[in-house]
Amino acid sequence: MELRHLRYFVAAAEAQNVSRAALKLHVSQPALSRQIHDLEEELGFALFERSAKSVHLTEAGKTFLGEARAVLQRADDAVKTARAVAVGGGELHVGYAPSPSARVLPRALRAFQAEFPKVKVKLHDLTSEEMLAGVREGALALALMVRPNKRLLRGLRFEEVTRDAMCLAVPPNHEYAQLASVSLSQASRERLVIFHPADYPDYEDTLNSVFGHIKWKLNVMQEHDSAASLIAAVESGAGLAVVPESFSCMSGPRLKLVPLTPSPAPLVIGAVWVAKHGTTPVEGFIQSAKAAGSLPK
Repeated sequence: MELRHLRYFVAAAEAQNVSRAALKLHVSQPALSRQIHDLEEELGFALFERSAKSVHLTEAGKTFLGEARAVLQRADDAVKTARAVAVGGGELHVGYAPSPSARVLPRALRAFQAEFPKVKVKLHDLTSEEMLAGVREGALALALMVRPNKRLLRGLRFEEVTRDAMCLAVPPNHEYAQLASVSLSQASRERLVIFHPADYPDYEDTLNSVFGHIKWKLNVMQEHDSAASLIAAVESGAGLAVVPESFSCMSGPRLKLVPLTPSPAPLVIGAVWVAKHGTTPVEGFIQSAKAAGSLPK
């Protein structure tokens, strides 16, 4: 199967007429019909129901049309990206999660722009679900995020950039703020404010990992849909929060982050991309992010 087979099929499907599609593609009608027939033979099912004057997609054809369009779009995007690289410019669309990438992203951007000064990086603040969809659909070249589970990564590459220890966020005047660490048992008995599970499914998985051994139910006071509101809630005394160490880049002196003991498994933050669509800028950005993640905190 070649890209021309997909282009001919899409043209015929959109025109609903082989002759009109052939005219648009500047090929003969018999040649176009033969290419579509060859494609159907290779696939093993019919794409069109044919009449004397028109063609209509079968149910299988309707499904295949969406996939064929996506493949052609990805191919066009790959050509544009490669062409941009060849002339030393272009755009790189990068998805990111603000909290996990707060420490790494600024350093990575500086290093990347030093190496690729003509490539314009466009950042997109998205949920994990939106980032994975964006990478799959080609809207994003890559995304910096907490490592998703293997099921969600199917067909994608993930490369670790850094690890982030989990801490307990408390107001600066809280009794825990003076401690070297707080036990998981102590933390689990406190009033907690958390990120809303619907907006932050990865955070819910993290909490389950941190407190999975605890036999009692956590005392969750509030659920928040942004880092800003979570910071305000902890600062006001509404409750404490379990957050990654890099959260301090966002909270600053408003909160004190205290290590937890025994240390829970850290968050693994990395880059997600479609390996076969990797380009020199994508690879360069990932290497910049890895270098940034290895620097002292």
